[in-house]
Amino acid sequence: MLKGRLGLDSAKVPHADRAGLLYLARGALTARDGTLAFRQGEATEADALGEGDYAIPLQGVSMILLGPGSTVSHDALRLLAHARTALVAVGEDGVRLYTAPPLIPDRSGLARLQARLWADDDLRTMLARRMYAWRLGEVLPHRDLDVLRGIEGARMKESYALHARRIGIQWRGRCYDRSNPTAADLPNQALNHAASATEAAAAIAVCATATIPQLGFIHEDPGQAFVLDIADLYRDKLTIPCAFKAARHVQERPSENIERITRRLMGRELARQQIIPAMIERIKALFAEDVA
Repeated sequence: MLKGRLGLDSAKVPHADRAGLLYLARGALTARDGTLAFRQGEATEADALGEGDYAIPLQGVSMILLGPGSTVSHDALRLLAHARTALVAVGEDGVRLYTAPPLIPDRSGLARLQARLWADDDLRTMLARRMYAWRLGEVLPHRDLDVLRGIEGARMKESYALHARRIGIQWRGRCYDRSNPTAADLPNQALNHAASATEAAAAIAVCATATIPQLGFIHEDPGQAFVLDIADLYRDKLTIPCAFKAARHVQERPSENIERITRRLMGRELARQQIIPAMIERIKALFAEDVA
C-alpha cells in the first residue's frame, strides 16, 4: 500500500547509487502515478529525449537540469523534495546556471573534508599545487601561491597564442573592459562567454557534490571561489578552443552573434566531452584521502 498520493514515505536510493544528471528541455515536468513524467515537445538534436511522453526514474538520478522552454508542476516539486533529487534551472545545454538546488546529496563528507583542508594552510597549499599540476601537466616544486600564479599566468599567455595560431585567428592578448565588454575584440568577447559557460558547468558540479562554493584553494575572495577553481581546470581543454573557434566562425560570418555561437559551441562540447561528470570526478579526486 502506497503512503500518500505521491508515493512511499521512505526507501530513498543513496546518491552514490544513482546515475547522476538528466537534462530536460522544451517540455512539462509533472507528477503522475507516484513518479515524474515529462511531456517532451518539439525536440532539438541536443535534447536527451525525442518528442513524446516519458516516465522519469525519479530516484535513479541525483539532479535534473531543466532547460529552456520547460515548466514544472507543484506536485513534481514535492515529489523531487521527497526523493531528495535536486532540480536546477539551466540555460541551453547547461551553459548557464540560473538557480541553485534547494536540496543537496545525502552525505556531507566531501564538504567537511573540504573545510578541514581549506582551514589548514599547508594542506590548502597542497590542494592548490595539485590543481596546478593537473593544469600544467607537471608538479612544480614551488609552494608559494603567488609564484605558482605567476607561472600559470605565463603558461596561459603561451596557451592563448598557441590555440590562436592553431585555429587561425589573430590574437593581441587578453584585454577587455568589464564595464563595456562588447568593446573588446571578438576573441576576447568569445572568451568571456565561454568562461561563463564553463563556470556554469563547474557550478553544477559543485552543487552535485555538495561542496562549498566559497572555499576555493587558488581563488580566494569571490563568493564562487571553488567554482572558479574547478572551471579553470578546463580552460585549456574547453574554454579557449571553443572561444577561438567561435571567434573565427563570426569573423567569417559577421552577421552572426558571437555570444550565441560561443554558447552553442560550448553546449555541444559540454555534452560530447561529458564535462560535468568529469568535473564531479575531479572534485572527488581532489579531496581524496591521500591528501589528508
